[in-house]
Amino acid sequence: MQKRKRLPGWLKMQRASGETYSMVKHIVVDNHLQTICTSGNCPNIGECWNKGTATFMILGDICTRACKFCATKTGRPLPPDQNEPERLADSIKTMRLKHCVITSVDRDDLSDGGASFWANTIKRIKEVNPSTTMETLIPDFDGNTESIQMIIDAGPEVISHNVETVKRLTPVIRSKAKYDRSLDVLRYISGKGKTAKSGFMLGLGESEAEIIQTIGDIYLSGCKILTIGQYLQPGSEYMEAVEFIPPEKFEEYRVIALGLGFSYVESSPLVRSSFHAENHVKAQ
Repeated sequence: MQKRKRLPGWLKMQRASGETYSMVKHIVVDNHLQTICTSGNCPNIGECWNKGTATFMILGDICTRACKFCATKTGRPLPPDQNEPERLADSIKTMRLKHCVITSVDRDDLSDGGASFWANTIKRIKEVNPSTTMETLIPDFDGNTESIQMIIDAGPEVISHNVETVKRLTPVIRSKAKYDRSLDVLRYISGKGKTAKSGFMLGLGESEAEIIQTIGDIYLSGCKILTIGQYLQPGSEYMEAVEFIPPEKFEEYRVIALGLGFSYVESSPLVRSSFHAENHVKAQ
């Protein structure tokens, strides 16, 4: 059995505890909600939940894809829970969130990839929480623009879709998703006048030239916001991290991306897609 690499000191995470953390946990559990914070083993769960924020995951906790970097369960999902939008909207109200982030598993089993459920959820959250801004981190919907348009029409302030890794490594770690298709999704979103956001991971064996190429590709898709973080292996059955990129390299990439023209760039080892998401609604 291969020994996993020891994490360097700069990947130390905040302890997941505290009064606010407990409040968020109870609301999530009591309302039978899913979060990518727990399903995806996010390293920032302590920091975010201690601030009273969470990234909610709709359409269940079982994904129809089996990406080699993601700890979310894969298999045959249950039918969508039609009461979930109401519970989620009420929970956001209880938490008094000024900004919320919603994501989902991939639902290739549904004819529209779950887009209509997505749209209903967004609309209900806005009805119950009219002053709460929203980011939606969406799947690629197989590139179906009708499904993507449903999300746009529902009116979230930011629409995010991650390319996850450089083009060469996409077939290695992503199940079914395609690098160019993800760029097409982002291009469609930005082309409709919406604030588009994307991100990817480092440490999977990509070269510096590939990283810079990916930053450029995302920018040319029309994205305003970029997140870059360190890949961390969520379990022994997942892709192993090839290397741990030091913070100063992340800062170099942040400067490069800002120089291209991104409005916001979050680039450091522990950054994940929804990290500091409350600031991204200001992107111009």
